[in-house]
Amino acid sequence: MIKVLLADDHALVREGLRHILQNASGFEVAGEAQDSVSTIALIRGTDANVLVLDLSMPGRNGVELIKQIREERPALHILVLTMHAEQQYAVRAFRAGASGYMTKESASAELVAALTKIAAGGVYVSLAMAEQFAQSLNEPADMLPHQRLSDREFDVFRRVAAGQSISEIAHELCV
Repeated sequence: MIKVLLADDHALVREGLRHILQNASGFEVAGEAQDSVSTIALIRGTDANVLVLDLSMPGRNGVELIKQIREERPALHILVLTMHAEQQYAVRAFRAGASGYMTKESASAELVAALTKIAAGGVYVSLAMAEQFAQSLNEPADMLPHQRLSDREFDVFRRVAAGQSISEIAHELCV
């Protein structure tokens, strides 16, 4: 039995994921979290095998959250399930310690396959993301300016691009 934790700030998404896993054999939803603080509390209090993690939840940046989870529970496999289809997000998630990456546009059968693979110690990336990675190998070696940013700088950049004010960003990042 694969014990799965669900971390997403949208209750409807968590409910849908729970329903998918209850209808698939071999899975047990061992707990749920709606933000970074409750995610850390959840991983500390359970012996689950896999965490399904949304990158964009209230609290800490998703990449920083992955790093903290890796430090506290190195054996916990992390599948990032997110709205971000851009390669840059996936690269940062894998560098932080994620075991898999897929978008919320994926089919439920793909989710089950991904969880099964990473619970067994494998790595999972969706076909669409794999194609993006392969295409990027044919691009010029010079990195775009946003690709040179640190994880923290990229998080601030993303928030500015989303229209948040400097005050909102400072408050959310505790600076």
